[in-house]
Formats: sequence, structure tokens, C-alpha cells
Amino acid sequence: MTKCIVFPGQGSQYLGMGKYLNENFDVSRRVFDEVDNALNQNLSRVIFGEDINKLNLTENTQPAIMAVSIATFEALKKEKGICINNFDFCAGHSLGEYSALVASESIKLSDAAKILKKRGQAMQSAVPIGEGSMAAVLNTDIDNLEKFILEKKFQTIEISNDNCPGQCVISGAKQEIDKMVISLKVELKKKSILLPVSAPFHCKMMKPAAEELKNYIEDFHFKDPKIPLVSNVSTKAENLNNEIKNLLIKCVYSRVKWRDTVKFFSNNKISKAVECGPGKALTNMFKRFDFEIKCLKIDNLEDIKNYE
Repeated sequence: MTKCIVFPGQGSQYLGMGKYLNENFDVSRRVFDEVDNALNQNLSRVIFGEDINKLNLTENTQPAIMAVSIATFEALKKEKGICINNFDFCAGHSLGEYSALVASESIKLSDAAKILKKRGQAMQSAVPIGEGSMAAVLNTDIDNLEKFILEKKFQTIEISNDNCPGQCVISGAKQEIDKMVISLKVELKKKSILLPVSAPFHCKMMKPAAEELKNYIEDFHFKDPKIPLVSNVSTKAENLNNEIKNLLIKCVYSRVKWRDTVKFFSNNKISKAVECGPGKALTNMFKRFDFEIKCLKIDNLEDIKNYE
């Protein structure tokens, strides 16, 4: 059986995620401790706490999701005696790529935490709060959506996520996104949902953030991953650390091509995917494809015990 392992991105966070890991697995507790020490911040308290607004701050969300994803993977390895080489490919949804790179031993856990903290800060500060927005557009074809954006002559709106059949996300200036949501409903009878984010991710408005991250990331050492990473940007199997580094920078302002990533898995005879981390967003996306790929989520103690 050919398998891949995938890691979730922003939007999968919830209060208390990974708490059972911290309480039941020494290997997972060490992950949370290492991330806290790397950031010189008690991020664990934020993750296991009661302030959702604090967790939802992008600079906290990004390293938090990565920490929980790796804590989950370490517990799975310990309980089931597996390793990263049991999988043919790895991938992650946006920030999930950093989780995939830690799991595939391309970057150190502590370095990934620092980079994601900086990534979150840079993405947040690239556009003043309230000036950018994002919306999920449901049940529409991506080509028709592209055409509609061009017809309406919107200056800032781009398709930021091509997640799966019938689900895209758009990013841009808040004023234009608000107009777009109304236009989609009135003219195309399509439902769209404004997302609770404070910046327009994965569009050209994020280029200042990419530049800031590029300067920061240069000081960190990357190795070639133990298994190929299927990039959100290139949608190809990437093995070289320098190329992966460049693609991570591009990802900040480029479309997340998750639909093409899953298509790559199908073309390469992947029959089983494992989503490792909080929530089941990627598992739900896999269900929307016609491909014969079964996705298994690993998000709680029962999931780990039942893993085969």
C-alpha cells in the first residue's frame, strides 16, 4: 500500500487541542516543552487555555498547530512503531508544510516554531488590520470563479486556496471582498462565507511578508527531507532543501493548490492518506474527490490506538 502523510493548516485550531497528548505521552510533552523554550513563551498555556482570541492570533496559531501536529506524530510513532519512511510522500496545507518538514527531518522542531512565529507576525503586519479579508466560495468551478473576478475588474482579489472540488477561498482588500460576496450571491447564486481572519493570506498583498520571512529564514539550516514533500506551490515532489526553502517563501503570497496536491497523490498511486494534527479539515477535503484515496485522521487518543 502506498501512503502519504499530511498536516493541517490555519483554521484547524481549537482550545485544548493536544492536551491529551501532553498528559499521556512523554514524547509529546517534550514537543510542547521544546516549542515553549524555543519561543521563550508559554505557548502550551495558550493552546490548553480558555482564551480563543489569544490562540487565534496568527503568530500563536501557526506554531501552535505545528506543535500539536508533531506531538501527534511523535505519539503515533511511539505507540505504533512507525517512522516517516513508512510513507511515500508528505505534504501540509500552508503552514502544515512546516509540520511535514519537521516530521521528515528537514528542519528542527525549535527552528520551525521560530520561523512560524515570525511568519505569523510578518503576515499580520503586511496589511493593516481591517484592510484585508478572505471568503470561502462554495459549489463553484475554479475556472468560472477566475473568469468572474476578471469580468468584475477587481484589483486585489485573487483565489488564494484551491482546496477541493466545490471549495475555493478568495483573498483581497476588505472593500472588494465584501462586494464580491454580494455579487456572487446576486449574479451567480453562489454562497460564500467571510472567514474570521485579520489578514488576506496567499495573495500579492502578502509580498512584504514574504520578503521579511525570506530575510529571516536565511539563518536557518534545512536538510533534504527523508521523504519527498509535495509543495503547495509547485504541486510536485520536492527533495532539495534549497528549492523547498524558496517554495516556502513563495507560498506566503501564492495560491495553496491543495486540489492539485491530491491529484498528484492519485497520479502516484497513493491509496491511503493520514492527516496528523488537530481537526479533520483535510480528511473532509479528501472526501470531495473522486479519487480512490482513503484519508484517516489522527486527532485523539482513540485515533492513535485504532491506527493500522
